[in-house]
Amino acid sequence: MMKRLMGLLMICLVTGIFSQPSRGAGDLTRPHIVLVMADDMGWGETSRRGHPCLKTPNLDEMSEHGLWFERFYAGAPVCSPTRASVLTGRSNRRTGVESHGYALRLQEKTVAQALKSIGYVTGHFGKWHLNGMRGPGVPILGEDPYRPDQFGFDEWLSVTNFFDRDPLLSRQGKIEDYTGDSSEVVVGQALDFLSRNHQQPTFTIIWYGTPHSPFRAAPEDYAPFTDLDEQSMHHYGELVAMDRSIGTLRKGLADLGMTENTLLWFCSDNGGLPKITPETVGGLRGFKGSLYEGGLRVPCIIEWPARIKQPRTTEFPGVTMDIFPTIAEITGLSESTMIDPIDGVSLVPLFDREIIQRDKPIGFQCLGNTSLLKQDQKIMYVTNRGKKSIELYDLSQDPHEEHNLYSQDNPEAVALQKQLDDWIASVNRSIEGKDYPAGKVDPPTPEPRGWNQVEAYQKYFPEWSQRWEYEGWLKRNTRE
Repeated sequence: MMKRLMGLLMICLVTGIFSQPSRGAGDLTRPHIVLVMADDMGWGETSRRGHPCLKTPNLDEMSEHGLWFERFYAGAPVCSPTRASVLTGRSNRRTGVESHGYALRLQEKTVAQALKSIGYVTGHFGKWHLNGMRGPGVPILGEDPYRPDQFGFDEWLSVTNFFDRDPLLSRQGKIEDYTGDSSEVVVGQALDFLSRNHQQPTFTIIWYGTPHSPFRAAPEDYAPFTDLDEQSMHHYGELVAMDRSIGTLRKGLADLGMTENTLLWFCSDNGGLPKITPETVGGLRGFKGSLYEGGLRVPCIIEWPARIKQPRTTEFPGVTMDIFPTIAEITGLSESTMIDPIDGVSLVPLFDREIIQRDKPIGFQCLGNTSLLKQDQKIMYVTNRGKKSIELYDLSQDPHEEHNLYSQDNPEAVALQKQLDDWIASVNRSIEGKDYPAGKVDPPTPEPRGWNQVEAYQKYFPEWSQRWEYEGWLKRNTRE
């Protein structure tokens, strides 16, 4: 009898061992997490949205297996601030990232640091733009105090700002030369990172340089758009390549056996660009740089087959500040891993059912303007030519923000303005450093640094300076 019991016990133990799900397929509290973000992709720039000429079959396929957001917002209408909101769960000005090219304060706590503390292997691939550098992108120097590893990334292959075809990137401070479309390059490198580490939980950020200007697409990618002006033709060609890289990423995850328990989150860093034909924002008001819907609302898809069982479309208003709180709830991170106040909320309940009402309003502050979105009510302080005005829109009735409803005789408008003023006061306390244990900003946030592209390469990367000077990179782009 004893031998039989011992035999049964051994069978149970062996069965238990070998029936455990493999890493990446079973533990829903430790999924692989991949955050993907386009650079300047507008709300209207998917074929699912009905774009008149752009086809995005891989994003469409992803949306058919996940959660598609009708109303998802970038944390700010320009690049660096939104990236800060992704990493911290906080509105950009709380973190020191006032506008593009401002450095993320070293006192901030990031989602990468939090995940690393519970055993995740972390990697960043692509655009960084949180180290206080303005102007065209250059590889990040190893001695840069605001490089990705200072904020929790074990591995990084990154560039300061936007990057195009045949990019030069920095791997841990060492420059590497790549050939091909930049979207495909960074996805390939991210998949290499995942192939080496997928037996452990991984956190991977892929931040594209597409479709930021200057636009450079391969002939086969811009071929469908040759009837457009040159700028628009290359802009949409870049998006074709980016969409293809999404397909490469999803196939790579499948080949590694990671699809089922990988949280794959796609969005853009701000609204679409002006002067592109056809227009980029799906008929919304405003473009990049504006707090109107066209400057803030962006495409967003979350795919996680092990957890999001029923693909669907949601009307819930989400924002990039929600990313950290969502990941924190999934992985059981303690509240101490985030700095209070947090501006985002966890979207985990949305994975199971539709939720209409967002309990916490969404605040935006950038480029001298401020806005508070409370469900469908959007109140704004807008500065135009030195004059400040108050605007109020009901997005449920006026999605194009054409009818200003603000009046001091309207009690609801006055109450909403009071909420906006209270939120601004909270942000001002954060700007002063009151959120940190020291009660002050230390070290002080540096002013943005601007590099002349050619001079930077001549000084720091002389073996590549002639190539970049020949290409006339600066002449093709002087915008941020």
